[in-house]
Amino acid sequence: MYKRLSAILFPVATILLIGALVWGYQENKEKNAILINAENQYQRAFHDLSYNMDRIHAELGNTLAVSSTSQGMHRKGLMNVWRLTSEAQNEISQLPLTLLPFNKTEEFLSRISNFAYKTGVRDFTKEPLSDNEVKTLKSLYANSGEITKDLQHVQNKVITNSLRWMDVETALATNKVGDNSIIDGFKTVDKKVESYPELDWGPSVSSIYDRRSVKQLAGMPISEEDVKRKALKFSDAGNQAKVQVTKNGSGTEWVSYTAKVKHPNGHMLSLDFTEKGGQLISYTDERKVGAKKVSVQDAIDKAQQFLTKKGYSDMTVVSADQYDNLANFSFVREEDGVLIYPEKITVRSAMDNGDVIGFQASDFVYEHQMKRQIPQPKMSLAEAEKVLNPEFKVLYHRKALIKNDRSEDVLCYEFGGRINGSQYRIYINSDTGLEETVEVVKDAQAGIK
Repeated sequence: MYKRLSAILFPVATILLIGALVWGYQENKEKNAILINAENQYQRAFHDLSYNMDRIHAELGNTLAVSSTSQGMHRKGLMNVWRLTSEAQNEISQLPLTLLPFNKTEEFLSRISNFAYKTGVRDFTKEPLSDNEVKTLKSLYANSGEITKDLQHVQNKVITNSLRWMDVETALATNKVGDNSIIDGFKTVDKKVESYPELDWGPSVSSIYDRRSVKQLAGMPISEEDVKRKALKFSDAGNQAKVQVTKNGSGTEWVSYTAKVKHPNGHMLSLDFTEKGGQLISYTDERKVGAKKVSVQDAIDKAQQFLTKKGYSDMTVVSADQYDNLANFSFVREEDGVLIYPEKITVRSAMDNGDVIGFQASDFVYEHQMKRQIPQPKMSLAEAEKVLNPEFKVLYHRKALIKNDRSEDVLCYEFGGRINGSQYRIYINSDTGLEETVEVVKDAQAGIK
């Protein structure tokens, strides 16, 4: 009996063992292939980063080498710097550096990119490089040279010692950094960048990184009781509704309050207020939304009524995005027939009955405080329309104040129309006749001017 069982089980066990070995071999082979592929991608991204930093340094040098009157070469050089810096940022994002302090270098590259782009896109015949901009370029040339040298030093170690990026990823993930030439090299670069003196990037670039300050807001700081009162008034929940107020960001510049209101109908409302001035930043009704029953236009009309009732007058809808049973509408303030796009409020509506269930007003709160002069256009509407593609079928036009690529307010003629089977909005600068921006209009917005 035993011999018969052995004769049957032994071959089966042998087959299973061989199968397990084959499976293990295949698994190990596939795992190694994945690791090799990941290592190759890391190595490629790193060597490309080092190469592009060297090219950025060279392009900055080329831009400084030509005459101050060489507008064409300045534009070409700055655009090349912008393109190469964007590539370098992309390569950094492909490396396992999320747990490594390399943010100063990334921010530095971001500033170079924005400086090069915003400087390079302007008309140099009217606004050539200023003395401060040339000084900034010289500093960038020197700094980029140092970064390039340090990266090349790391690159030489990687090649000479056959260092692996997978070891870097493992060390960072397990928090066992120890003595690692790649990690030490990148730390050295970031520390050196942090020590660079602050450069004059110009207002258009600095505005990108300067957070909105509470100094822009009018009014005195409010108390928790003020927040409670404001929350009850805005939510129409009645004075007897329960309110829980939480203070956020204590000890910082960005103190705010969140009020949670229990509505009599059972669902919760959440409202965020600035401490200074007690201005409402956002509002959310957490009720469950049913199936869609109302049209987009009905929801827009209700949103308009909501804003007017809450004290936001002269608001005009400019965009609509609908998905499932919800819709988001963007409203901007209108003044003297001009749409003020920076002063924007986004409203979320429930498409089961069209009621507003969400509200985001941070753009409006901060931008509305600025004293904004609306200039007179230098071009007529007819002159601006001549700039458009002859095949562009204009459906409507109006004046609009927008922010250009340099974060400056510019008055434009906004033309809505169709071309190539799609609908677009084109903004023509009312002073220069240049196209400031072009936007495609989604299907949900097709009926909205």
